[in-house]
Amino acid sequence: MAILGILVINIQSISMPSIARINPATYGGFEGANYIVWLLSHVFVEQKFIVLFSMLFGAGVLLFVSSKQSKGEPALKLHYKRTFWLLVIGLAHAYLLWDGDILVTYALCSLVVVLAYNWPAERLVVAAVVLLSVPFIQQVETVMMLDHGMELGYWTTTPEELQQEIAVHQGSWSALAADRFGSNVYSQTIAVVDRAGWRYSGAMLLGMALFRWGVLSNERSSEEYIKLVAGCFTAGITITVAGVAYLHYHDWGSVAGFSWGLFNYWGSILVSISYVGVVMLFCRRWAGGRVEKALSSVGRTALSNYLLQTVVATTIFYGHGLALFGQVSRVEQMGIVLLIWVVQVVLSVLWLQRFRYGPAEWVWRSLTYGRA
Repeated sequence: MAILGILVINIQSISMPSIARINPATYGGFEGANYIVWLLSHVFVEQKFIVLFSMLFGAGVLLFVSSKQSKGEPALKLHYKRTFWLLVIGLAHAYLLWDGDILVTYALCSLVVVLAYNWPAERLVVAAVVLLSVPFIQQVETVMMLDHGMELGYWTTTPEELQQEIAVHQGSWSALAADRFGSNVYSQTIAVVDRAGWRYSGAMLLGMALFRWGVLSNERSSEEYIKLVAGCFTAGITITVAGVAYLHYHDWGSVAGFSWGLFNYWGSILVSISYVGVVMLFCRRWAGGRVEKALSSVGRTALSNYLLQTVVATTIFYGHGLALFGQVSRVEQMGIVLLIWVVQVVLSVLWLQRFRYGPAEWVWRSLTYGRA
């Protein structure tokens, strides 16, 4: 569910100029069905599935290390080797295909979060909240500075800048690769140290805690999952919707635009936790069914599907393919998302009927263990 969900947001970054994500009212159609698509994606998807993906990654780190230790294998050595190759895959993904890569950040974060693999759940939660609070506090401080007259050039863009960005993405692969180099360097260094590393590391630790509590492995009672869904979903959606209302109330002003993300920052975490409960209840009710098997096939090939999403989407929107960048409305984007989902589900099911791992997973495992 996490790997499919993140495409709803990622496709916006791949198909439209960056201002459409920063200030959606300025580009991409913002009335009628297009507005509804944006509103639903922001409330129910924006940041929710990447947080869920991050929590699962953290749980995966814990599961990997614990499994290797139980077998008497050098757990930490294998973890760091595994992380190194994830970093290599992420760098290739970022510089060859798309500057929205998350794998490099995950690899860098996992170098640190693995040190907490033997912590009890309560300690993991405390550490997660502390880490998650750092970017939030930084953002609050920035907003307070903005209220005293700081200008925000990022909130708007000139027609010339807009056309230049569209032209680059519709142009040659080499020109776009040169353009995204600086963006990649920033996102993989300054952005990680400044905010992204704190948020994603915190989400990973939270995932470790949920795994230790048996939440991610469906070991809690149905009543507990129902309470988890009801409480976290209600609170998270309320906070997120309040952010949208706040932005509308201030008529999409620049200062409000910089601060409205504070609402979704915590709202997305709560909603992502509620999604865990939804999936657990779904699996409990329809375990072994066709839908569960189809979706689990996507999950078992998550890395391959993440990379496939980028390959397909960039081929559709960038100049080395159909060059539709900046030409597709938000509603049309969702049609493309649905088509990619269908392709991914079908391919994942067919692939796992013949092979144990996805192609990218097989490469990653082979490099980690030093054998095919």
